[in-house]
Amino acid sequence: MSESIKLTYNVPGDDFTRAGEASSDVKGVLKKLGLSPVVVRKVAIAMYEGEINMVIHGGGGQIAVEIGGEDIRMSLSDHGPGIPDIALAMQEGWSTAPEEVRNLGFGAGMGLPNMKKYSDKMEIISAPGEGTTVNMMVRIA
Repeated sequence: MSESIKLTYNVPGDDFTRAGEASSDVKGVLKKLGLSPVVVRKVAIAMYEGEINMVIHGGGGQIAVEIGGEDIRMSLSDHGPGIPDIALAMQEGWSTAPEEVRNLGFGAGMGLPNMKKYSDKMEIISAPGEGTTVNMMVRIA
């Protein structure tokens, strides 16, 4: 891939009907580019989990994706309250999702762990009152 492809998405907060639109679009782009099903799956899962977190916890936000060279880079930035204890938030099953969200089938505490599992590199930048940015990278080769 000689030139990189840059995509940006706005994720509305508290709108579960639109959650997943960005990851679905990126999945389609990656398939059209002929990338391996393993890479497509990793990116789609990592991004979807991030989108859901943005809807549940972050009040929405923006996603920037860059496809090029040897990797796919995703940066997800939300407008939420921030994560006070990132190590705790990374534990499978730990969640601050409200009961009404859990009743919809979301908020099981697997979002951040799955984002880490399906990306080759992940960084979380967050502070209480300042929102959260998650940067992920998936290798193409």
